[in-house]
Amino acid sequence: MNIKLIAIGKTDSKALQNLIDDYEKRLRHYIKFDFEIIQDIKKAKNLSEAEIKEKEGDLILAKLKPSDELVLMDENGKQFTSIGFSEYLQKKMNSGLKQIVFVIGGAYGFSDAVYGTARETISLSKMTFSHQMVRLFTVEQIYRAFTILRNEPYHHQ
Repeated sequence: MNIKLIAIGKTDSKALQNLIDDYEKRLRHYIKFDFEIIQDIKKAKNLSEAEIKEKEGDLILAKLKPSDELVLMDENGKQFTSIGFSEYLQKKMNSGLKQIVFVIGGAYGFSDAVYGTARETISLSKMTFSHQMVRLFTVEQIYRAFTILRNEPYHHQ
């Protein structure tokens, strides 16, 4: 199984980007992992919230293959413990899935078309985080899941 993470807009903080890069590098030891950035919508100030979500949604959906399983990182999604998330990923790998695609949307969330295509939504917390922090937390939790599955000493109970 491959894992792909798609996010809207670049990370402005070099410190955050360095941490994301570090976890990406670590994660590639376990699985094929791709992180793809979709550029921010140009002239977004002239668009409504709904128009921005539609345009971002079109760009997200264009990145998917028919066999991909789309999972949205969404504040209203299912919450897991780290161990529960590792078990979730193990079930996905056992199912023969070719690629799971996690998506972090823009500031306004996702279009109805993206929600309609997604198989699931996952929430990292009931708290709200910046989209840049969510990238780091998502990559770190995927890495943590693989260390748990391999019984490596990164995760402590």
